[in-house]
Amino acid sequence: MEETEGGLLIPSGVYCPDTVQSMRRKTRTMYVGDPDSPGCVKMGSEHPIVRQTMLCADTNDIEAVTDEAKRCADAGAQLVRITVQGLREAASGEEIKNKLVQDGYADLACCADIHFNPKAALRICDSFEKVRVNPGNYADGRKKFEDKVYSDEEQYQMELDMIEEIFTPLVLKAKELGRAMRIGTNHGSLSARTLSYFGDTPAGMVESAFEFARICRKHDYHNFNFSMKASNPLVMVQAYRLLAAEQYKLGWDYPLHLGVTEAGEGEDGRMKSAIGIGALLLDGLGDTIRVSLTEAAELEMSPCSELAKLGEMASGFSLDGDGSGMKAAVPYTETTRDFKSFGRREGCLPEQRDGDSLDFRSILHRDGSVLVPLDTDKLAENPDVVYSELGCKLVVGMPFKDIATADTLVLRCADGNPVPTDEKTLRSVRRLQEAGIHVMATAAELRERPLPGAIAMVPLAEASALMEDPIEGCERHVVMLDGTEDDAALKAIEETKPVFALLNTGTVCGNESRESRVHTSRRVFDILIKEKLEIPVIHHLVFEDDNDFMADSTVISIGAGAGGLLVDGLGDGVLLDAPTANPEDVRRVSFGLLQGSRMRSTKTDFVSCPSCGRTLFDLQEVTAQIAEKTGHLPGVAIAIMGCIVNGPGEMADADFGYVGSLPGKIDLYVGKEVVERGIPNEEACDRLVELIKTHGRWVDKDDEQEAKDAEKAAAKPKVLSASGERWAKEAAKKAEKEAKKNEV
Repeated sequence: MEETEGGLLIPSGVYCPDTVQSMRRKTRTMYVGDPDSPGCVKMGSEHPIVRQTMLCADTNDIEAVTDEAKRCADAGAQLVRITVQGLREAASGEEIKNKLVQDGYADLACCADIHFNPKAALRICDSFEKVRVNPGNYADGRKKFEDKVYSDEEQYQMELDMIEEIFTPLVLKAKELGRAMRIGTNHGSLSARTLSYFGDTPAGMVESAFEFARICRKHDYHNFNFSMKASNPLVMVQAYRLLAAEQYKLGWDYPLHLGVTEAGEGEDGRMKSAIGIGALLLDGLGDTIRVSLTEAAELEMSPCSELAKLGEMASGFSLDGDGSGMKAAVPYTETTRDFKSFGRREGCLPEQRDGDSLDFRSILHRDGSVLVPLDTDKLAENPDVVYSELGCKLVVGMPFKDIATADTLVLRCADGNPVPTDEKTLRSVRRLQEAGIHVMATAAELRERPLPGAIAMVPLAEASALMEDPIEGCERHVVMLDGTEDDAALKAIEETKPVFALLNTGTVCGNESRESRVHTSRRVFDILIKEKLEIPVIHHLVFEDDNDFMADSTVISIGAGAGGLLVDGLGDGVLLDAPTANPEDVRRVSFGLLQGSRMRSTKTDFVSCPSCGRTLFDLQEVTAQIAEKTGHLPGVAIAIMGCIVNGPGEMADADFGYVGSLPGKIDLYVGKEVVERGIPNEEACDRLVELIKTHGRWVDKDDEQEAKDAEKAAAKPKVLSASGERWAKEAAKKAEKEAKKNEV
């Protein structure tokens, strides 16, 4: 296929330097600031991954913005993005930059976030080092979600000519002043023109960005980078890979800004970001990162930094160029994975046999399985607490499976054999088995202490011997893989008749020999797919005893190490083996990983924007209120958007939307259709609940869930973001005004 700059090329080649090891994709250097200044932020493959964030404060509140910017810089941000809606905000931007310089933060680069307003972009170029433009709305105006059809090439070309006329002045000014630019496509804000020709697809996202890139190149301006953001990590990963593949074909080498937009808050937001960003970093893609969380901007910096460190470690980045990237444990050539489309490799679920003592069909779940380690000493001490931690419903002390109950347990013990022998613990184990929750232990442990109905775990090399000499009471077994098995052994895996395979290929960041979990695992799946072997594969991640399971670094490694495979449809579930972690935490994080990877839904999926200067309500507070009332609705997706700039568009996957339309007013959506307008803030949350009920998607919480949610809400610390401070100030002003009115 010939290279051309006239239209999108559908890729048939590569998207990264090497799919069997981590190598940083070679790019040019983009300079954010004066290249001769020691404070210049340099982005590209020859430099460390740049950490950045976006501010939440009102751009016209100079003091609030500068204070927030300084907090972010102190937390590790090298660049902050600030919304610039119009000329007034552009003028404020000049004051902000001057104040940062005066306060000793001259090296903190500022990027203007531009939507709809080319005049504001031209003005802010005078003071900020970088401008971000959204190709879906820079020249095309606000989204109307109309199915506009372009009947001929001439009509299409007329719009491209219009874009060039509007965009060229910014390109020329940026070139003249040495400014940087990001051409940042959002999945939810593609133009009608792009949607007509390419649909709401990754290909449309790439072409939208390329329309603007061609104009830059026409004027010999190259100090720009790209981003392809979506709230769905699978769409985001596919779009970035497609973008990289297209750049390879065209001989382009522009850097990439990575991010999952509207990721949400807390653990879920970090997990979504780790899945999408981590998958790309392990392939060597990405030169700067922003983690979009519905939290205070400075709180984004910890997960951002952890991801950047992961990417640098994976690719072996070092300033002297002597580092080596992580690689597969066994050399191979990848032949089966298609980066251009998503398709899940589905394993064959366990079947029931005549004479089985238990229902073994529930060992795994068709949408993705959660396996949890269980300390049998704790089960002996207080079985009811353990049942609850595993996600069981309790009815007169008996455990029953619920929507987010662990599927299978791996018996563990601090000292000695974890298989219980005392009658009380055995009774508790039996109750779990009868509830459809299976238990596993190693073959050696079960041979020493037989346990009726237990599943034996055995290394692949020993599986044949186990079949010849079965263990008393064991009716099923699983094989354990480490990824170093030779091709012949993997091809013959089904001969050992396991119900599934546990794949533990080491740590995410590799060991001393620089072996990579993701690349080693890809080889295993490559062989299984080529041989048409349908054995389910569970990703087994093991953590050190002293590991803080709830730390950002752990969530990041889980999202990247397992999510980086699940986004390619490789894997049927997860076992997070953390000896010191609470089973409830392990279970919750595991289900979060599966939901973030678009596999198994066990709770409401929230798409919430991270707040910025355009936000029309306190996003943190409102998100918490909505989550408390509606977080128990698996299969339902709710978008919570601060304004209408990207809000309606980014609700592509959402069933319902809560969008700020005017100060103090909310619009409610079903899909992308506005169904209620101008609802007062104080009524909007309850109206959303009624809307969900009207459309038949509501279920009431049970008393146990209600109590848990209340306890969780009470224990959650309140961290006021800049937008929260802003709305707190507004509320105080309003209260003061009302008080004066009452006095009169």
